[in-house]
Amino acid sequence: MSRRAALILFCLVLASLVIQVSLLPVFIRPPFKPDLLLVIMVFLALRESFEVGAPLAWFLGLLNDVFSGLYLGLNAATFLISFFVIKSVSGRLYADSAILFVLTVAGVTLAGLAVNLLLVVMFTESSGIAYSMFSDIFPHLLVNAFIASLVAAFPGFDAQVESQ
Repeated sequence: MSRRAALILFCLVLASLVIQVSLLPVFIRPPFKPDLLLVIMVFLALRESFEVGAPLAWFLGLLNDVFSGLYLGLNAATFLISFFVIKSVSGRLYADSAILFVLTVAGVTLAGLAVNLLLVVMFTESSGIAYSMFSDIFPHLLVNAFIASLVAAFPGFDAQVESQ
């Protein structure tokens, strides 16, 4: 990753974090709040190498944990597992496809819920957590897919990423 790409990624993550944590909760109800860091992680999983993307995926999940108030490491583990699954499959697919990006974000939203639920059930004594996690999945899935389609509509989305 070049210095310019790293600076753009840093600014994008910082802006997404500010929007997701401070701006959106004021104006949007929780089931309709997009997970912007998940969208960035999926983009990195489809475009970057293991060496660059895996630590970034873990860090994005950790940021999501720190600012969401959930168990520390829950989203970090989920993002890292999702990154490895996407990366293991993306070599066989046309990773620059906008449709693949939107479908991958939707799939990771569902898989992230399943992995989070599995980890919470395995490691905590929370009763009724499944209902609270599954009650808002459909609007959350649609909003994440919509945000992914907006990202895919940006000019240059399908441009080749420089490899170094």
